[in-house]
Amino acid sequence: MNIQTPPGPAEIEAMLGLDHKSRRRSWRRRLLWLSLLALAVAGAGWWIMAAQQSGSAVTYETAAAETKAIVVRVQATGNIQPTTEVEVSSERSGVIRTVNVKANSLVKKGDVLAELDTERLEAELARGKAAVASAEARLADAKATLNEKQILFTRAEKLSARGVSSTQDLDTARAAQARAEAGVVAAEADIAVAKADMAMTETDLTKTRILSPVDGIVLKRDAEPGQTVASSFQAPVLFTLAEDLTHMQLEADVDEADIGAVKEGQKATFTVDAYPGRNFPAVIDTIEYSPKVTDNVVTYKAVLTVDNSDLLLRPGMTATAQIVVQEVPSALAVPNAALRYAPPKQEKSQGFSVMNLFIPRMPPAVKNIAPAADGTRTLYILDKGMPKAVTVHAGATDGKDTEIVSGDLKAGDEVIISSRASGS
Repeated sequence: MNIQTPPGPAEIEAMLGLDHKSRRRSWRRRLLWLSLLALAVAGAGWWIMAAQQSGSAVTYETAAAETKAIVVRVQATGNIQPTTEVEVSSERSGVIRTVNVKANSLVKKGDVLAELDTERLEAELARGKAAVASAEARLADAKATLNEKQILFTRAEKLSARGVSSTQDLDTARAAQARAEAGVVAAEADIAVAKADMAMTETDLTKTRILSPVDGIVLKRDAEPGQTVASSFQAPVLFTLAEDLTHMQLEADVDEADIGAVKEGQKATFTVDAYPGRNFPAVIDTIEYSPKVTDNVVTYKAVLTVDNSDLLLRPGMTATAQIVVQEVPSALAVPNAALRYAPPKQEKSQGFSVMNLFIPRMPPAVKNIAPAADGTRTLYILDKGMPKAVTVHAGATDGKDTEIVSGDLKAGDEVIISSRASGS
């Protein structure tokens, strides 16, 4: 009987590759594979960087400097309003009897818009007329009495001259005549008072007829028949009239930063939401000195005259105005982007990096160029395929193009407005 001897520990390690020689051979194989992988990555990185460097030529986007008109505008918003708007009230208190107009009614100066009830005033007028008649009757009586006393005084004078009557009788007759004369004066004063009271009543009667003070149109009516009007403390507004809607005005708020450029007589155009795409002409008539502060924003009101012959515009419409504050008919102009352009900085190569391979760096950003202390700006023109700096003085701008007042730039020069690497 054959008995097999089990393998020892050394033999088991050799079979499993766990002995010293086997582990050494395993590490050598791993190092070989890692070396081969590193060489492959380095080769790929070199190939990519070489491709980037070979295709890193910069291309420039340019625009030609040209002679054109530069129009500088200031924007303002406001509302359309009638040139003259009148609020009509009632001086008298009372009940409205009739209303003769409605909204949009055309009226002439002196037309009766509404009438108050006149029953009470008519009764007062009748009483006033009676008071005048009574005063006139008293005057007639006073005059008759005066005539009588004058006759008695004349008779007393003759009798006193003959010595028939006493001096006392003469004095009594003289006093009676004087009282009669005073009675006539008092009666005449009573007539004047009665006539004045009657005139006041007649004036109140005329005020019960509410008249239009202007030729125009009724914008708003707040009066209805049967309505009670109380004008004791504050006269209520019953009608709002616009004198002439064919000539209106735009009340626009101009920002304090722009008010220095806005002047009376400047032309403008404006738009309203009701007619999109249509521009309406206007002219600045006045600029108010009083400021308007809303949420810490200071504006000044400019009043622009508007021709509304076709009656398309209505009071209260919101309008956005473009006010022409400066015009340069023939200006050497370049796009505003040219004044903001600066060539990208050239960076030294940092060599190959695995980090750069997986996380590429962004190209340097182009920064805006502020004016120098003397007011000069720097432009770049394309000269033989390369950017060339040109120093200029900039003038007016319309938000898209800028006037070049002076500098080594002429019409037709290609100014650079942007650039990019062709391989990026």
